[in-house]
Amino acid sequence: MQNQNQQNNLNNQSMGMQNQNINRGGHELLDMHEVLSCTISTLDQMLMYKPMVQDQELLSMMDRQYNFILSQYNLTTECFTTGRKPSQDTSKYMMQESANQIIYGLTQAQPKKPVQSANEIKEAQISGFMIGNLKTLSSHMTMTAVEATNPVLRRVLASQIENYIEMAYEVFLYQNKHGYYQVAQLDNSDAQKMLNAYAPATGHPRMPLQ
Repeated sequence: MQNQNQQNNLNNQSMGMQNQNINRGGHELLDMHEVLSCTISTLDQMLMYKPMVQDQELLSMMDRQYNFILSQYNLTTECFTTGRKPSQDTSKYMMQESANQIIYGLTQAQPKKPVQSANEIKEAQISGFMIGNLKTLSSHMTMTAVEATNPVLRRVLASQIENYIEMAYEVFLYQNKHGYYQVAQLDNSDAQKMLNAYAPATGHPRMPLQ
């Protein structure tokens, strides 16, 4: 009986040490699996669609983004596994598109509909897949970062979110330039009403007493 109690105590101590070493919440672990799986899916789809790309501009963008995402995936995986600062720092993605060259307005175009064969998948569809994946990934990272219990992992995620926003915006600029993503505008009168619908707070609000 004494030996059994000693064994139970050792087992309890071992479990306690394991829990202490993990120091992670279940919610965080599940969310991180989703983030990393989504990252892998994004990378895999880039490789899958790359042979279909004819436009050198999109091909160059895809290569830059793929290499960047892969490097960030590796350091995020390392940080997630160890719970410590990764061996390399997070990087800053620098897009090559000009952020000021946006074409506004709608032009007449054929209605969009699902393709009937893989041969119809061109730059318009592929860039659409890219921006969709990047938007999803940045959303997953944001939701995971705000609830991550490990402070190092939270900072690693938070530092990457702006990069995925930047990459998605770069794809948007490419799509807009080629007419794949048209930007509708309100007329000037409605736009002015929307712009002036809010005003800064003034004075010092009196907070309710406890």
